[in-house]
Amino acid sequence: MNNDETATLIELISSKICHDIISPVGAIANGVEVMEEMGTDDDVTSLISFSTKQASAKLKLLRMAYGMGGADENIKIEEIYEAFNNFISGDNRITQSWDSFSLSIDFVPAKGFPKLLLCCLIMASESLPKGGDISVKSDGKNTIVVTGKGENAGFIDGYVDSLENKNSVKDLNPKLIHPYITGIFSKQYGFEISHDNSETDIISLRLKQSYVH
Repeated sequence: MNNDETATLIELISSKICHDIISPVGAIANGVEVMEEMGTDDDVTSLISFSTKQASAKLKLLRMAYGMGGADENIKIEEIYEAFNNFISGDNRITQSWDSFSLSIDFVPAKGFPKLLLCCLIMASESLPKGGDISVKSDGKNTIVVTGKGENAGFIDGYVDSLENKNSVKDLNPKLIHPYITGIFSKQYGFEISHDNSETDIISLRLKQSYVH
């Protein structure tokens, strides 16, 4: 199986799983609304409501990052910001300090751009073990830079090799699967992702679109 086939398989199975799960999660959310209207114990409904919202946010983000739909170049940057913001809002460890509405890029996003930007945001969050802040800016030359700042920010052992698909599948573990899949997607859609962890408590990921309309 070549890289293109692998990427398509990942997208298809991810779309299938997220589609099958998101419906019952939505049904639970509707049930919570009914319980609230009936005056059910506030602590119980609040807990269920919070957990349901988090599950829904994670499903939507993973569906965009791994599923077929996330490759749509027409997805707005504001939608990416919102999806990621909902994803990180649950534990209050990570914040975003960039304005998706004013971010100016010097290229027309190609297919796969929303998916890859979101994957870089996830990688930045995974590289902030004690929480921190994530920002996004345009760096010209068809490049977007995602920066994560926080105490002990850095890439764990094997993370960079996974992003570059240098390690074998049998050496992967749950903490390395996201960068590995991101590396597959970057090749599939014609993007380059470089990384930097040379400064203390700072990591950066440069997402460059190789093909420009």
